[in-house]
Amino acid sequence: MPEGRVFPVWRGIGVGAGVRGGWSQGWGRCLQWDPDSPGQGARVPVFDYPVWVVLCRGGRARLWEVCQRGRGAIRLPADMLSIKLPQLFDIHQVPKVFREDSIISGYRHPRSSALDCVLSSFQMNNETINIWTHFLPTCCAHTFSTMSPESRHICYFFDYGALSLYSLGCAISYGYYVMPDCLVNSWLHQHFVPIAIGNTLFCTSLSCYSRFLELQFPQRSKALRTGAFVLPFIFDTVPLVYRILLCCGGSCSPSDAMSSHCYHLLFAFLTCFLFTSHLPERLAPGRFDYFGHSHQLFHVCAVVGTHFQMEGVMADMTSRRAWLLAHGATPSFLGTIGMLVASLVLNLGIIGIFSAPLLWKPCCSSKQPHTSACECKEQ
Repeated sequence: MPEGRVFPVWRGIGVGAGVRGGWSQGWGRCLQWDPDSPGQGARVPVFDYPVWVVLCRGGRARLWEVCQRGRGAIRLPADMLSIKLPQLFDIHQVPKVFREDSIISGYRHPRSSALDCVLSSFQMNNETINIWTHFLPTCCAHTFSTMSPESRHICYFFDYGALSLYSLGCAISYGYYVMPDCLVNSWLHQHFVPIAIGNTLFCTSLSCYSRFLELQFPQRSKALRTGAFVLPFIFDTVPLVYRILLCCGGSCSPSDAMSSHCYHLLFAFLTCFLFTSHLPERLAPGRFDYFGHSHQLFHVCAVVGTHFQMEGVMADMTSRRAWLLAHGATPSFLGTIGMLVASLVLNLGIIGIFSAPLLWKPCCSSKQPHTSACECKEQ
């Protein structure tokens, strides 16, 4: 094609539409609309004017130059093309209660609105992957934890309650399908789920209490919270570990269910290790703020471990169904859904008890007797 030959690839509809002005500057530079009157401004109505492409030798480079220099001439309004995402901060710019060990940047505003929290889930920050890799698709605790220090604590209270219910669900499924043959109908088997409900209350209470110690005694807070999660896990998996040991001793044959259970225990160990060690970000602070820090890996390992756990339970439910129906108790509505509902109500009560001082903390002095509670909370 001869150099300098041009042809139209798209023609706007604005020519002759009553808008006065003209194109200036050469094709080699950029397209710019010059209004006839100074007060008209240089803003071009959207896609109202001809757009031409110059094809010649090196046309790709010339086209790129024209597009880059003409971006300001033909474009949609900025408020129509983009949504303003919340600003991010470094660790020294946020209060201590929001800081994470060895995470240097990518923090959200400590007084974010609910809309900012939702938008931040679509923005790369140090919580984005935590939000999208949690057990539930939304992961409300990580999403709305930056609205205020009080909301941060309350959001995680509900997160701890959800983990407690998860441990109860494990106990119910293990009690009905995973219990070793020699323990079926034993005292432990008959009281396995009621004890698990007590564990959920202990787990929620201790983990919620640990947040009040986080600023003054961070190591003690971490130890209490870890213990609150580990105790229900140990209780739930004692029958499973005993059954694995029996299989290792030759009392049972290997199966798909046992292999899935072993994978689950492996990922459960990795989950606990990552939660307590803060690796790898502790080795290189600031390098893993957005990708690859321990809490993200903790979520991934927990989800993968839960997958293998469900695979193992379903395999046991299929392979041991006839034997369990003949020798054990069948699942009932009261023993499954009823227990979950009872534990849910009790755990919500515990969360309410720990949330009350955060929602109604005394902020009015005796010199302001006429100040309402709502006004105090806003000060």
